[in-house]
Amino acid sequence: MKLDPPYLRIVADLRRRIADGDLAPGDRVPSTRQIAREWNVALATATKALTALSQEGLVRAQPRVGTVVATPAAPPRGGRQGRRGAVPEAELTRDRIVRAAIAIADAEGLAALSMRGVAARLGVATMSPYRYVTSKDDLVLLMADAAFGEQTYPADFPPGWRARVELGTRTLWALYRRHPWLAQIHPLTRPLPLPNMLAHADWLLSALDGHGLDSTTMLNLHVLFYAYVQGIAVNLEQEAQAEAVTGLTESQWMDTQEAALEEIAASGRYPAFARTVAGLDGGYDLDLDELFEFGLQPLLDGVAVRIANANAASRPANRSR
Repeated sequence: MKLDPPYLRIVADLRRRIADGDLAPGDRVPSTRQIAREWNVALATATKALTALSQEGLVRAQPRVGTVVATPAAPPRGGRQGRRGAVPEAELTRDRIVRAAIAIADAEGLAALSMRGVAARLGVATMSPYRYVTSKDDLVLLMADAAFGEQTYPADFPPGWRARVELGTRTLWALYRRHPWLAQIHPLTRPLPLPNMLAHADWLLSALDGHGLDSTTMLNLHVLFYAYVQGIAVNLEQEAQAEAVTGLTESQWMDTQEAALEEIAASGRYPAFARTVAGLDGGYDLDLDELFEFGLQPLLDGVAVRIANANAASRPANRSR
């Protein structure tokens, strides 16, 4: 007897669980990574299974949550019910493709993104997106440029370089918060020539301009600000991936490590660590938003010293003219 393809067996199992009520509307369904691990299939197969369920209207992507069971929709009166979210081929545009891809990456991570998955989400033929985007790599660049362009800066500048840098770094953090995959697309040493990304660089550089800093220092500080935001933001996607793989939230995972950490602290080999842990009142919860704000002010304090030194160094030359 011929067996169904693996993705169809996965679809059938999840469809049954939804029908039986084991997975209720709003419940998170297994991620692509969980499916790949549990069914011993490739990520592409897992993505295909979730895409098929999405086409049936049984699941939907929910940003920063994942794929969840969709609320059943009543069929339209007096007509057939088409594929949910389908876009007529004549109305397919590059922007629609990019937005569909962003929705997938927001919900499932960049690893779950494929041209086939984007086509399935839009309800078009598999090869249709290739008429507008040549490859997945090109699509990721278009996604990044679109994401960086979602927030702009006011025409009236905040007073002072510090307020402007704060606004620039918090704007970048908000974008990475909204789209965690952004921190994964390129290393710091290989910046992307994206117009909307450069708009953020221009804002930060303009904040530093006119304060006695040479061009190299200004670029170094700009890279430092960007690296600070990206360095924290990279953990957003990694945490989502870890939760998908383990099925444990950050707090739940830390609970499983508590005994081992207590044993290390009690060993006497790491006295500073033991004293620090002993001084915690009610434990330590690592909040990335709080960490971002905590580190931003010391970073700006250091820049203030650099600017003050640059201004001081320029004064004798000014008096001698």
